Amino acid sequence: MNRITVIMTYHARAGFRRLIQPLIDSSLVGRIIVAHGGRRPPSLPKCEARRAPSLNDGMTWNSLIESIQTGSFLLVQGSGEIELGPRTLERLLETARTSGAGMVYADRWDTGSRGRRHHPVNDYQLGSLRDTFDFGPLQMFSTRAVREALRRHGAIAGYRHAGLYDLRLKLSLAASLFHLPEPLCTVRDGMPPPDPFAYVDPGHEAAQREMEAAVTAHLKRLDAWVGPPFEASPASRKRFPVEASVVIPVRNRAATVAAAVQSALAQRTDFSFNVIVVDNHSTDGTAKVLSRLARTENVVKLVPARTDLGIGGCWNEAVFSPFCGRWSVQLDSDDLYSGPDSLQRIVALLRQGRFAMVIGAYTLVNEDFAPIPPGLVAHREWTDDNGPNNALRVNGFGAPRAFDTALIRRIGFLNVSYGEDYALALRISRQYRVGRIYDSLYLCRRWPGNTDADLSIDQINRNDAFKDTIRTLEILTRQKNNREALP
Repeated sequence: MNRITVIMTYHARAGFRRLIQPLIDSSLVGRIIVAHGGRRPPSLPKCEARRAPSLNDGMTWNSLIESIQTGSFLLVQGSGEIELGPRTLERLLETARTSGAGMVYADRWDTGSRGRRHHPVNDYQLGSLRDTFDFGPLQMFSTRAVREALRRHGAIAGYRHAGLYDLRLKLSLAASLFHLPEPLCTVRDGMPPPDPFAYVDPGHEAAQREMEAAVTAHLKRLDAWVGPPFEASPASRKRFPVEASVVIPVRNRAATVAAAVQSALAQRTDFSFNVIVVDNHSTDGTAKVLSRLARTENVVKLVPARTDLGIGGCWNEAVFSPFCGRWSVQLDSDDLYSGPDSLQRIVALLRQGRFAMVIGAYTLVNEDFAPIPPGLVAHREWTDDNGPNNALRVNGFGAPRAFDTALIRRIGFLNVSYGEDYALALRISRQYRVGRIYDSLYLCRRWPGNTDADLSIDQINRNDAFKDTIRTLEILTRQKNNREALP
């Protein structure tokens, strides 16, 4: 029982033999199961070829787990060239025994055109529900913990795409998933990053529906699921200076902010609106551009007294100001509305459905406004009944977003520059009705000056960990609310 079963997928590239040979040679490895889709791997010592659709297939995993006769099993993922470190297996086993974890995963080295770089990954927490969570290429599982998790929560569902995801979620309820912050292997040319738009790609619909089903069942096990009916936006008797305000937080966007403001001013509506631009102490000439634009009657320029505000804090400056309208509508400082009717359509839906929030669709474009893949991002995976639950799995709600100002004044934005909109949307959708528009209302521009352009792995990890923390707090709140709602 001190030996390891290794589970991996066969690929015909040279790196496969270089990876599997040290596993064959290791006295810790008793058996290697090589899954394949039809092209059998060569006959090698300790190796057992097993035909399987993929290692995401739920029935494959149920069969594998039943057949394992060792105390631990190692899942090796990825089709790139992986080189184990000098004591990788020993270190994973030692950590698993010491921590009592259900699964141990670790950092890695990446090698490529930029040389050899440390690639850390994040700690796992209650809100780490993304099916794209990066565990790296090596995951050491406790066979006992896995079997106990499946005894408690049922066998892995018969998913074709979400079987491993379902296993991870069930295991996380029975044991810890332990991050060892040491690089234990090297991946040549890195592991390809997850597709950030996989959940809105129609070609991935079958997989995404399975992922949604898995996370929905998980939230029900956690008693953190929320369901209809959702509330209409509460009525407000407060008087507002205009019907709608387009809110544009900005810092150092002298090259793009004028086009954004002009896009807002070009809107044709049957109601009054203004544009509130919150200049967060720009130093690049943005202030001068805005001073010229503010000569227009319905452009309001605000400069916060504080110097410690993020994007969310700037939103609060606009929403709580006496200039803000009944509805507050997003426009980022380097984006544009796609046509002159965007604002009219958003506000009409807010009024019609008494929605607390309306979210449109956007087209991803380059700096010359030419569409780039995936083009239209419509978030059609949303459903009125289950969208607020599936939103805990995916990384965003879409754009442009528009809010009931009176309600937002009660809730407020987080004073951060990443995830502030996601946190607010989760809070609203847990309780209130959300309206969707699936036509493109917005051009979301990708250019080298974007806030999220060319982020380091450390910054990406911080962003992902922060959103996981937002999800954790949201789950805890939903659990508390569900308990308090019991008769």
